[in-house]
This record gives sequence, C-alpha cells and structure tokens, in this order.
Amino acid sequence: MSPQFTPSPPFPRTAIGFAPQYLDFRRGIRVGNLEDNQRITRILKLALEARFRQPFVTERFGRGVYWQWIGFVARANRSAKPISSKVSFGCAKFFLTVDIGEGLFKCGFSVERGFKKNPDFPSIELQPDWDWHRLLGALKPSGAMARELKRLVSREGFHIDAGCWENRHKIEGSLPDVAKLKRMLNNADPSSWAGFQVYYPMQEKEVQGSSGVDLIESMMAIFEEVTPAMNLCMQIRLDE
Repeated sequence: MSPQFTPSPPFPRTAIGFAPQYLDFRRGIRVGNLEDNQRITRILKLALEARFRQPFVTERFGRGVYWQWIGFVARANRSAKPISSKVSFGCAKFFLTVDIGEGLFKCGFSVERGFKKNPDFPSIELQPDWDWHRLLGALKPSGAMARELKRLVSREGFHIDAGCWENRHKIEGSLPDVAKLKRMLNNADPSSWAGFQVYYPMQEKEVQGSSGVDLIESMMAIFEEVTPAMNLCMQIRLDE
C-alpha cells in the first residue's frame, strides 16, 4: 500500500457503461471514442487502485480506436527497480488481450523477458532487475509458485503461454513439472521476444453472451485469482 496515495472511487456497478462488443474479436479492444465509464482502461485502473490502495500505470500495445493488449503495472514495483524504474517491460503485470489469431479473450498476469540479446532493440533487452529473474527463481518443485500454478491450471481452468512469442508453448489442463517449465523458459531463443502469461481464456460466444458489468467483474475476479502467483515475481506485494 502506498501511504501517500488516496485512490479515486471506482465506478459504481450501476454506472459502468462497458459493453461486450468493445471486446472485438476481429479488431481488438475498443478504447477510443468512448466515455470514461465505458472505457475498460479507466474502469479497471480505478478498480485496481481502490482494491490494492496503490497507483497503477496503464500500458498498451496498439494505436487508434482499438488496442490489442492492455497491461496494468503496480507503480511501486516499477519504481523499486534500480536500473529499470522508467520502463514497464521488467515488471509483472495484470493484462488483458483479444487474441484475434486464436479467437480468445485472455485475462490474467504476464511477466516479460524481452530479448536476451538483440542489437536492434537494446532498450528492451533483459536487465538484471527485471521480474523475469524472480519468476525463474520461484519455479521450484514443491514451492509456492508450483502450488499456485497447479491450482490455477489444473483446478481453475487457467492456461499458460510460455517462451518465444512466435512459437509459444501452450499449457492447459495439467501443469508440467516446474523444472521442465523452467527449462522451457531458459531455452527460449535469446534473440526473440519471450515471456510468460497465466490467463483465463474466454471464447467470443461466452464474451458476447455476458453483460458488460459481468465481464468487468469477471476480470477483477481473475486478477484476484492470479495475485498470489504474481506476487511471487515482484519486489513489492499486493494485498491478497
């Protein structure tokens, strides 16, 4: 909790104007040309800050009216980085995306590795203070991360995308041995973008059959579910 931070109140349930069609499975997540109470970035940022009593930074991939990916970074965790306090690549984060290729809406948490070595993108190469190292350190047999991932994947229906983004390993149904998972991450091509995502998948039919309020509440419930695992990757802890 940030002692000097007083969060703004979140939108009341009756004031939320988000609609399921704003999760567009052909164009992405609509954020443009909307009122504040319709825009998912504003609704979730206020809800997260009220829940965890600290500021969050909104990150995104995309431009214009539709974005492909949105992330929420705890500002205190980013500020704690001695080398990387000005960028969010090194931070574990809540995220949501409409994966147009897979036809899925994904919501959960993500830890990025970036490039281990890529002369074309030196500013987003892996640094020693990134949360990626904490993730790898937490992947121990019988450890807390193994228990959390097993619960999420084997019992709660979450999926994992791991490794290089161009050729991601997909994990669902049951969790492999965490030593195998750690090797998978360590062996990801150093010159390619890599990462680790734990998310709950929703198909278009399920999204469009829900109300906007129900979807927002589902996203917040998903963030609650993944918080214990995400905490194991961060320098600061969010309240559980």
